[in-house]
Amino acid sequence: MTDFLQHLRERKLVQWALAYIAAAFALLQGLDIIAQQFGWPDGVRRGITIALAVGFFVTLVLAWYHGERGAQRVSGTELLFLALLLMIGGGLLWRVAAAPSTNATSEAGKSSSAQASPSLASDKSIAVLPFENLSDDKSNAYFATGMQDEILTRLAGIHDLKVISRTSTQQYASHPPNLKIVAEQLGVATVLEGSVQRADGKVRINLQLIDAHTDTHLWAQKYDRDLKDVFAVQTDVAEKVADALKAQLLPAESARIASVPTQNPEAYDLYLRANAYFQRVYDQAALTSTQMPLAIALYQQALAKDPGFALAAAMLAQAHLRTYWQLPDHTEARLAAAKAAADQALALQPDLGEAHKALGVYWYYGHRDYTQALQQLEIARNTLPNNASVETYVAAIARRQGRWDDAIASFQRAIVLDPRSSLSIDQLAFAYQSLRRYAEADQVYARAVAVTHDPTDEQITRAFNTVYWKGDLAPLRAALGSLTSGSDDYSGNASSFFQLGWWSRDYPAAAKTAQTDTAANWTVYSNETFPRQLYLAWAYQAAGDNAKAQPLYTELRAQMQAALLQRADDPDLHLALGFAAAGLGLKDEAIREGRKAIDLMPMSRDAYSAPAYLAYLAQLYVRVGENDQAIDTLQQLLAVPSSGGAISPALLKLDPVWDPLREDARFLQIIADGETASVPRP
Repeated sequence: MTDFLQHLRERKLVQWALAYIAAAFALLQGLDIIAQQFGWPDGVRRGITIALAVGFFVTLVLAWYHGERGAQRVSGTELLFLALLLMIGGGLLWRVAAAPSTNATSEAGKSSSAQASPSLASDKSIAVLPFENLSDDKSNAYFATGMQDEILTRLAGIHDLKVISRTSTQQYASHPPNLKIVAEQLGVATVLEGSVQRADGKVRINLQLIDAHTDTHLWAQKYDRDLKDVFAVQTDVAEKVADALKAQLLPAESARIASVPTQNPEAYDLYLRANAYFQRVYDQAALTSTQMPLAIALYQQALAKDPGFALAAAMLAQAHLRTYWQLPDHTEARLAAAKAAADQALALQPDLGEAHKALGVYWYYGHRDYTQALQQLEIARNTLPNNASVETYVAAIARRQGRWDDAIASFQRAIVLDPRSSLSIDQLAFAYQSLRRYAEADQVYARAVAVTHDPTDEQITRAFNTVYWKGDLAPLRAALGSLTSGSDDYSGNASSFFQLGWWSRDYPAAAKTAQTDTAANWTVYSNETFPRQLYLAWAYQAAGDNAKAQPLYTELRAQMQAALLQRADDPDLHLALGFAAAGLGLKDEAIREGRKAIDLMPMSRDAYSAPAYLAYLAQLYVRVGENDQAIDTLQQLLAVPSSGGAISPALLKLDPVWDPLREDARFLQIIADGETASVPRP
C-alpha cells in the first residue's frame, strides 16, 4: 500500500483529477449557456455530461501509465485496482444513463421505462377504460360514463393501488384492439373494461379485469340490478378488483368504498349529468363559460332533491370555484357560494375528500392563504391518494410560494397519475416558461398537444411560449387561424386574438376583436383580470382614434372606482383604474394606483403572478411618459428568476407598448443583457 501511494504521488494522479474536474465544470457551464440559447435537446446535454464523465476515468488511466517517471509496467495489485476503478465507474455511468431523466421531457414528454411498460409497472396499477353504452337510448351515455367514473373513484381511494385518472383513460375506446399499447401509455399493468345497459329502471353491467401484458382475464363479472342498487355494484367491483390485485384495504378505505352517497335516484342521476359538464372543462378551460353554468345548475337540482347529498355539495363548491377563477367571476357572491357549499358538504360528511379539496381551493383561489389551503389539500390527499388534481393544486401553490423545485416535482407526480391529460403537463410547462427555460417548456407543451383530445388550446399556449422565447408570431397566427368562427374555442380565445393583433401592430383587428366579444372581462397569463373595454381603448388609442378611446377611459375610471368601494384589496381593479387614469392624462393617479397594485401583489405573496404586475407597472410608466421609471422597473423585473412568463428580451423587442423606449440606450442594454445572460435555474 505504501508503494501504491508513492506511485500516486509520482504520477500526480490527484492533480490530474482535480484539473480535469475543474476544466469539465467550466466547459459544462459554457455549454449550458449555448444549449439554452440554441434550444439543444436535453439528450444532447446528458450525452456531453456522460462523455465527460467517461473521460475522467480515461484521464486517470492515462495519468497512471504516462506519469512523471513514464513507467510502463505495473504490479498485479495495481492492475486489479485499475480494473475495479473502471468497473465501478462504468457501473455508475450505466445507472445514470439508464435511469429515467428527472427533467420535464422525460417525465411529461416521454414515459419512463418503468411507467411505460406493463411488464415493469406495478402489479397493483390499473386503468379503468370508458364503459361502452349499450342502451338503446344513446342519451344514456352520461350514465355509462358516470358508472366508469364512480368505480374509478372508489378504486382511487385505495392507497395500495395506482389508479390512472379518468381524464387520461377517457381518450381510449371501450375495447381498444391493443391493450398492451394502452397500458404502456398509461403506465399500468392491468385494465378494467366494461359495458353498461340501462332500461326500465334496470341496469346491466359487464366488467372484466385484464392483465395487459399477457392479455389474460384476472376477474370478470356480470351484474343485473335495479338502478337503486348501483352503489352495491360499485362497492362489489372495487372490492373484487382490489382482491384480484392483492391490494391491502385499510378499514377507513373499506368504509368509503361501501358508502352510499345518496338514497335518492333522481338526485344521483342529476349529479351524474352535472359531472359530465364539469369534466369537459377539466383540461379545456375555454369551455368554462358554456359548460360550468350547466354543471352548477344540475348540482343545485341534485341538492334540492337530496339536501343531504354531501358529494354533490362538494362538487358544487368546486364548480363555483372554477367559475370564480377561470371564467372569471371574481365576485364575493361567487366566493361565498363556494364556501357555503363546501361547508355544507363537510357538515354532512366531515371526512369527505372532495369537500376538503374544495375548501383547499377556496383558500387558494379566494384568499391566497396557502397555509390553510395546503392543510385542507393534505387532508384530501389522504382520502384521495390517486387524485391528480390534488397534486396539481399542491404544485400550483408551491409555484406561487416560489418553491419551484417542489412545484415541478408535484406536477410530475400529477402527470404520473394522469399521463394523458394536458392539464398537469401544461402547468409543468408554465413553470419552465416562468423560469425562462423556454426550450424545455416547448418540449413539454408539445407533449400536452400530443395527448389532449382537442389540441387547439395547447397549440395556442405553446405558441405564446414561442413568442416569449423567440418573438415569432407565426405559430400563434397558425394556431388561432385553425379555430372555427363562432365555436366555443374561438370565443374563449378572444384575448389571444387581440394579443396577436396588438403584437402584429394591426390595431383595427385588435379593436374589432375587443369590440365584438361579449365577455365583460378577459383573464390572461396567471389569472390577472381586466375589463375587455380597457383593451378596446388601448387599440383605439394605438390606432390614433382618441375620440373613441377617451370616453371608454372615462367610463372605465368610474366603473373601477365604484368596484373598489366593494373590493379595495383587488390589485386588478387598481391596475385597471391606473390604466384608465393614464389614458385620461391623470399621471399622478395612474402611478398611485399602479404602485398600489404592486403593494397588494408582492413577490412574497405570489412569486408566480407578481412579475406580471411589475410588467404592467412598467407599461403604466411608459403610458404616462415616465420612461426612466419604466426602465428601472424592467431592470428589476428581469432580475427576478421567475419572470419569464411576464417579460423577455424577445417580447421587449416585439411589443409596441415599448416603442417610446426604442432609442433609449438603457433599454437597448437591457435587451442585450437579457439575450446574453445565462438562463436562471430554480
